[in-house]
Amino acid sequence: MSSEAAPSAAKRPSPQERGELITMTWNINSVRARIEQLAKLIRMVKPDILLLQETRCHNGQFPLTALRRRGYKYNALNGRGGHHGVAVLSRIPIEDMRVDVIGGIDEPRHVSAVVDFFGPIRLHSLYVPSGGDEPDPAINDKFRDKLAFVEGMVSWGALSASESAVVSGDFNIAPYEHDVWSHKQLLDVISHTPVETEGLEKALHAGPWVDVVRRDRPEPEKIYTWWSYRNSVWPGSNRGRRLDHVWASPDLAPRVSVEIMTSPRGWEKASDHVPLISRIRAADAP
Repeated sequence: MSSEAAPSAAKRPSPQERGELITMTWNINSVRARIEQLAKLIRMVKPDILLLQETRCHNGQFPLTALRRRGYKYNALNGRGGHHGVAVLSRIPIEDMRVDVIGGIDEPRHVSAVVDFFGPIRLHSLYVPSGGDEPDPAINDKFRDKLAFVEGMVSWGALSASESAVVSGDFNIAPYEHDVWSHKQLLDVISHTPVETEGLEKALHAGPWVDVVRRDRPEPEKIYTWWSYRNSVWPGSNRGRRLDHVWASPDLAPRVSVEIMTSPRGWEKASDHVPLISRIRAADAP
């Protein structure tokens, strides 16, 4: 993990002055390949904090200069190249940066940092393993590791929810019936198998955490955050899945709302995931 700061950018109202902290979580599917798409999102959303997954680069290769120019002076990175990597990038100071190894899976899949927004809030960027293609841990090591990671999220999540916190990221699991385009057809497909969905539900309740998206958009509303590159036209038949999530600790959850920004999936060189925008209100805000 690395952390550094750069000279301050142009003055803008602080989250405290606005009474709102804005974060954006996104599986960017290579930060170097999609830095222009990220810059466009920054202009549109103006988030205070970026929580990225699948950055796909070593810490020393991360395009920090481009992000510092856009005001993200503070960073916590956890990347080793390959298909993993997570990051927290912030316009406001961060501290107590931490990398956790969950379920014994020693890959760069977690990083967190604390920000001061009328008190400390820990923001986690989390990237659960995808699990490969065959939903049998006996013959698929990737699926075995995914199940170990999700099982590890139970004890990890119970401890992490003991402080004011938000866990955002690509969980690679669509837990509920209407989180996928066809519940029946995907029951044997990794990301929606019962062993995965039940494991994630156990981790959610162990916190306990609040699944902010489903709290505000209860079943049977269809919600998707990911559409396969195999679809030649987007949204086409709209065969999506809700793989990206925002969980809030119970004390913080009443102040958190989430927007799913679907339009970037149709951009040139799009990620197959779309960003989720979280707004954390000040405690005394209406």
